[in-house]
Amino acid sequence: MLRTYRLEDGRLADAGLDGLIRVYSSPTEEEIAELTGPIGISRHDVDSALDPDELGRFEVEDDYVAVIVRRPKSYVAADQFQFRVMSMGIFLAGEKLVVVIPEDVPLPERRSGVRLSGTTGVLLRLLSEVVGHFMGHLKVINMMSESLERKLQKTMENRYLVEMFSLSKSLVYFLSATTDNGRVLLKLKGAAPKLKFSEEELDLLEDLVIDNQQCLNLTRTYSEVLSGLMEARAALVGNNLNLMMKNMNAVVIAIAVPSFLAGVGGMSEFSTMTGARWWVAYPLFVVAMLALGAGTFWLIRRWEKGWS
Repeated sequence: MLRTYRLEDGRLADAGLDGLIRVYSSPTEEEIAELTGPIGISRHDVDSALDPDELGRFEVEDDYVAVIVRRPKSYVAADQFQFRVMSMGIFLAGEKLVVVIPEDVPLPERRSGVRLSGTTGVLLRLLSEVVGHFMGHLKVINMMSESLERKLQKTMENRYLVEMFSLSKSLVYFLSATTDNGRVLLKLKGAAPKLKFSEEELDLLEDLVIDNQQCLNLTRTYSEVLSGLMEARAALVGNNLNLMMKNMNAVVIAIAVPSFLAGVGGMSEFSTMTGARWWVAYPLFVVAMLALGAGTFWLIRRWEKGWS
């Protein structure tokens, strides 16, 4: 799908077919032919912008400047705690700015104090939106992580552990994406004189480098905390299982000893063996077996604790 914009009083406005800012969302083959034909973008760069596994990069070609960055995909409930990233291509071809992206994403509204004075300003605004999008997703991931942690304190259901693993996996992807974007921003900063950024745009680019670095540090922190939490939960589950098995073994042994004696005593009339009436002998026998089982259990627990 193609949407076109123009700059009007420092803001983006919808334009007709002659808009200098063109956004191709999930382009069709006809639109890809237009990108590689009249606009002059190579098929390799177009495919890179649509490839979810493409690494971020900045290249200056003969006819255009290519900026490939990573950005988060829109999260839906069907993703089941899995936050994904996708590539986005931004191309400066003469006076035109062309955006190629796999899904429909509207261009950002004004959110910084920089007035859009040209396509380079729109480029920086798009990169600023990418960084802000990552920060917003990190806040959501942190809220989900805290919610899962509270649930795991009450129950150890496997689905909560799986959801936490999905969040940890998402943070690994975010860490890789923000690292790539940081390299792209640094390369873009080095090429600022060639792209003729204004003073305001240079200040915005400097802020973007800092904001992306903060986003990278925050992603790394969340990833390390979540990984450590998952390891602690796994160790806790293993420890609880060991304790449960020890208690079960103690109970089994405590029951086995009196059961053996009960089986031996049951071979003949216990009342005959003791010389007492059955309604007296058998209750005494049951009490004796319970006492023997409790004693056996107590000895096993003392042995486990080293007779302390």
